[in-house]
Amino acid sequence: MRGRGPLYVLICYMAWGLLPVFWKLLERVDSLYVLSARIVWSMVFTGAILLFRRDRFAGVRAAFRDRREWGLLAAAGCVICVNWGVYIWAVSNGHMIDSSLAYYMNPILAILLGTLLFREKLSGLQWLAVAVTFTGLVITVIRYRQIPWIALVIGGSFAVYGALKKRVRSDAAVSTFVETLTLAPFALALIFWMEARGAGAVGVLTGGQWLLLPVSGVVTTVPLMFFAAGMKTTPMTLSGILMYINPTMQLLLSVALYGETFTMTHAILFGFVWTGLVLYLIAGARQGRKQKEEETPCA
Repeated sequence: MRGRGPLYVLICYMAWGLLPVFWKLLERVDSLYVLSARIVWSMVFTGAILLFRRDRFAGVRAAFRDRREWGLLAAAGCVICVNWGVYIWAVSNGHMIDSSLAYYMNPILAILLGTLLFREKLSGLQWLAVAVTFTGLVITVIRYRQIPWIALVIGGSFAVYGALKKRVRSDAAVSTFVETLTLAPFALALIFWMEARGAGAVGVLTGGQWLLLPVSGVVTTVPLMFFAAGMKTTPMTLSGILMYINPTMQLLLSVALYGETFTMTHAILFGFVWTGLVLYLIAGARQGRKQKEEETPCA
C-alpha cells in the first residue's frame, strides 16, 4: 500500500485535470441545475459506498451525534458548494483559464489563511511568495480594470474548505456523504423548481445524455477516494508538487482543445503566480530539510 500511495494521489490529480472535459458535455444545461445534480448524485454514490462497508453508517451516525463535527461538515458542504458551482459555471462559459489559475493560486491562499485561522508562522520566503502573487493580482486589476473574481472565489473557497477539513475527524466517504446530505434537500428543491419553470434538463438532454447526471456523482467521489487513500502514505512535499498537474492539464485543455485566448494579462498574472509558487516550494523544501536535521540524533 505504501508504494501505491503516490500513484493514487497522481490518479486523483489527473482525474481532476480532465474533469473540465466532463463538465463541457453538460454545458447546455444550466450550471445551477448541474451543481444540484452533482450534489444529489454524490450523496447517492457515497451512500452506496458506505452501505457496502463493514461499519455501514456508523461514522455518519457519529458525525451527526457530535454537534461540532456536524457543524464543521455542514459548513464545509456550503463552501464546497460555492466552489463546485463557480467552477462548473466557469468551465461551461469559457473561463477555464481562470479556473486553472485558481488552483495555482490555492497554495498561496491556503498559507495566508493558515496565518489568519491557525496562527501559523510564515518564513520570509513564504511572505515573499504571498507578496509576489498579490503584486500579480494588483497588476491584473489595473490592466483588466476588474478583479479576477472567478479565480479568487474558486481558489479561496477551496482554501477555506481545506481549513475546515483540517478540523474534521471523519474519513473521506463519511464527510462527503454528510456534506452532500446536508445540501441535498436544497439541491432537490432547486431541481424540481427549475424543471417546473422549464429551465432544467428536460428538453436539453436526450437519450444516453441523461446518464451524465448520475455519472457526475461518480467523477466527484472516486478521485476523493483515491486522494484519501493515497495521502495516508504520500509525503506532503510530493503531494504538493503533484498537485500542479491538475491546473496545468486544465490550462492546456483550455487553450489547445477549447480555444480560449491566453492574453498578455493572463501571461503577466500567471508569471507572478508561478514565481510565487516556486518561492513557496523552495520555502517548503527548506522547512522539510531543517525539520529532518532537527529530528536526526547527533552522533
